[in-house]
Amino acid sequence: MASRQIAKGFKRSALTVALGLCFAGTVQAQSSVGSIFGDTQANATVRIENVDTGAAREVTADASGRFALPQLSPGRYRVISGGQTREVRVSVGTGTPVTFAAASASGELETVTVTGASAINPIDVSSVESTTVFTAEQIQALPVSRDVTNVALLAPGTVRGDTGLGNLASFGGASVAENGYYINGFDVTNLRSLLSYAQLPFESISEQQVKTGGYGAEYGRSLGGVINIVTKRGTNEWKGGGSVYWEPNQLRSTGRDAASRDPESAPLLAFRSADEFDNLEYNAYAGGPLIKDKLFMFGLVTGRHNTSDTFEQNDSEHESNTSPSGLLKIDWNITDDHLLEFTGIYNKETLDRTHYDSATPYSRSHDLFAYDYEQKSGGTVMIGKYTGYLTDSLTLSAQYGDLKYDNPYIPGGLPGEDCPTVYGVGLVYLGCWPAASFAAVRPVDAPPDTDRRKAWRIDLDWRIGDHAVRAGLDSEEFVSEFTATNFAGGVYYRYFDAPGNGTTNGVPNTQPYVRRRLITRSSGGYKTTNEAAYLEDSWNVTDNLLLYGGIRLERFDNKNADGVSFVKSDDLWAPRLGFSWDVNGDSTFKVFGNAGRYFIPVANNTSIRASGAEATTTEFFQYTAVDPITGAPTLGAQLGPLGLNGSFEAPNPATVASANLSPMYQDEYILGMQMALNENWNIGLRGIKRKIKDGFDDTCAHQPLLDWATDNGYTNFDPDTAASCYIVNPGRDAELALDLNNDGTFTTVTIPAAYFGLPQYRRDYTAVEFFFERMKSDKWSLQGSYTYAKSKGNAEGYVNSTLEQADAGITQDFDFAAFGEGAYGYLPNDRRHTVKVFGTYDITDQWRVGANMIVQSGRPVNCNGFIPENHPSNQSIDFGSISAYSASSFYCHDAAGVPHLGNRGDHGRTPWSTTFDANIAWTPDFADSKLTLQMDVFNLLGNDQVTEYVETGDKNRAAPVASQDYLLPINYTAPRYVRFSARYDF
Repeated sequence: MASRQIAKGFKRSALTVALGLCFAGTVQAQSSVGSIFGDTQANATVRIENVDTGAAREVTADASGRFALPQLSPGRYRVISGGQTREVRVSVGTGTPVTFAAASASGELETVTVTGASAINPIDVSSVESTTVFTAEQIQALPVSRDVTNVALLAPGTVRGDTGLGNLASFGGASVAENGYYINGFDVTNLRSLLSYAQLPFESISEQQVKTGGYGAEYGRSLGGVINIVTKRGTNEWKGGGSVYWEPNQLRSTGRDAASRDPESAPLLAFRSADEFDNLEYNAYAGGPLIKDKLFMFGLVTGRHNTSDTFEQNDSEHESNTSPSGLLKIDWNITDDHLLEFTGIYNKETLDRTHYDSATPYSRSHDLFAYDYEQKSGGTVMIGKYTGYLTDSLTLSAQYGDLKYDNPYIPGGLPGEDCPTVYGVGLVYLGCWPAASFAAVRPVDAPPDTDRRKAWRIDLDWRIGDHAVRAGLDSEEFVSEFTATNFAGGVYYRYFDAPGNGTTNGVPNTQPYVRRRLITRSSGGYKTTNEAAYLEDSWNVTDNLLLYGGIRLERFDNKNADGVSFVKSDDLWAPRLGFSWDVNGDSTFKVFGNAGRYFIPVANNTSIRASGAEATTTEFFQYTAVDPITGAPTLGAQLGPLGLNGSFEAPNPATVASANLSPMYQDEYILGMQMALNENWNIGLRGIKRKIKDGFDDTCAHQPLLDWATDNGYTNFDPDTAASCYIVNPGRDAELALDLNNDGTFTTVTIPAAYFGLPQYRRDYTAVEFFFERMKSDKWSLQGSYTYAKSKGNAEGYVNSTLEQADAGITQDFDFAAFGEGAYGYLPNDRRHTVKVFGTYDITDQWRVGANMIVQSGRPVNCNGFIPENHPSNQSIDFGSISAYSASSFYCHDAAGVPHLGNRGDHGRTPWSTTFDANIAWTPDFADSKLTLQMDVFNLLGNDQVTEYVETGDKNRAAPVASQDYLLPINYTAPRYVRFSARYDF
């Protein structure tokens, strides 16, 4: 047997297979699998063998010599045809090309073998997607934090979102709440907030695929990107090992404080310099055959001992997390043609916390013990899947998954919960209430807020001549249980000094005063049903040209706590089109493009907030005394009217949303190319255009309803019979159910958009991405990208990063028309320039170094203030509701109290930021290359650039003058820290 290069056959298979970490994917494989395709002699038999499990399949090439094998588990495969053998690696969501050359003159067997971690992600000419795949080996070699978000941020077109929203990734200008997350093909995105997903032990990840755009009709329910995770699995060889990761506090740089400029506020806006964090994680894992070639298992258990000590102005906390997690993967090859697999994940977590009161402000030690408590979260994930290779050309897969997740909660019954919530001037803690649960006091013995997803899907893959046809159905039921929480003591007081302009809530006042707030919410279970069907065809028009066409049909149905639909979509059609041109006919130069429409469902948080009872009352009072124990005031004269935001009763479901509501959707266009310069270097370029075609949000204005009713002769209409807030498509007519005659009879009427005064929902993203990779050769590898991007509009999307508002789909952006004034501009995730470079270098056979650098321009800066008192909205019946809002419009007052309307992002940008991470690893010969000791240093240079300024321009509502803290640096680049790791595999 010869093992050598053979002209064109090698160029089309081994070279392109070895181009690891390229930015391509395939529309031909479900989210947890990949495929092999290529050409050989006409009507020849092609056999594939999974090198690790022994599973084998045979197909017959067509009359043109083309063949394809879909629905393959990621791993190493041996492909045999015409006396020749190729060894390749299949990665998640990627089509791997294999070409067999003509038989050699001697007739001897030709073998071309590609091995190693870089043997992934060829230039996939069967694909029109934009995709990156990272293997566990590559993640381990790079200095990158051990979570899926930081791995995703290596891909071009991704930027880190706002700190207050969890540091998640923004894809292509979308908000961080518009992504999809999958584990072994099962959607684990948390539909309550769309800001989280089911966790799994990081050590159990085999591959992570990052889809940044152009994905096929199989995918939906996201406007940003898709992250697919494939877990490790057992093989025919028993393997195991253990690993330890330690991030010691002693080698962590000190966080930066942020001092206030305002002598009337708390001295520090952020106190971080005393905080301490120490993280220890340890793993044990093993996998192998329970029955050789038939039944395999892989199991992993993760333990941890993470501690943190955090300090505030008047209190502090110690936190400890020793919760274990684990994963079990079972694969059963019933026959070579029928496979079953099971994935089980346990990720329950308990944070043990101790709360202390400080003896002096900003104490750097835990002084006076207050109470102990626990915060619990997490749950389980169970996934079962069947794959059947029914014929050479027909493959069927079916999957069922069950996810249960307890949202983070603090059980009721903490000491001091009967004390009122009280803050003094400058938000100084007063009284005896448990600061750990501000506005989150739960009834004693209340169950957790649980999210439960039950979902199934069926996918069919059928090869018909030059066509690869795929079709599928999926359905999921997502139920969110919600328990109403309240302020400690049922009431919240906040003290203020006398207002500088002499008025409080519109009433003359020159004395200190207090604000009182009460909240009322209802509990219940809220169910959402999402269904979809898709059909797609990848057609090889010629040997070099592939055309892709797909159509996706989706339906969304959101119900209130009584099981009544309040948002139910019509049939939503999402077409997808694309092409892939193999310019040279050898998979070394590809030109591709695609266009598609993408919908996103309504979050369950919207169901809870919009369809349940929720009311906040705000009142201002003078006071005559302060209780020395509780901090509660003895109330004096009331200042101004009561402000009511919301309703004490759940609204009629017909009033919650416009009957003609269009779900949020986006159109996307991509045109790009990829080229292999030689056996080592690969480059690519693509242009991207994304545009929101329609968006929805809630609005809380009642004056437009009253104006319309009055103009149409309904003089008995009471606007309080309408929902406190209702969901509309901003800038479009709304069909709302109103009790026009105040007799309990609701009639659906069409209210023209002009009455609401809301601008049409806008978000546009334009980008050019250049990316490159040098596969690992001559001991080193290098990869990176440069992205030039613009993201502009009047709404960020499902969240509002500037205000750190995580209410997916019901931010305050369109609550009242005044919030839309000046709202158009560059959005929070607009990063004009982003450069990413990362790679590794083998100094010797035993020593390796790696580096990861991100250089990025700053984000736009706003000036947010209060809606002016003389604004028309403050003269309407909505005045009481508007008075409850913080400084969050684009009006800002100057030092004289004169309001000025600005525009989103027109107050400059944060500075450029540079982060440089590096590592060094030693794999000693004496341990037979099974032991790896590694040190990773994050933010090696200790940069502390400003990442966020204070964007609140007004001091407070009672004194709407310029805040002295405006544009004060409030957040910085994460401090330097070190991670030590030891890993032993056997």
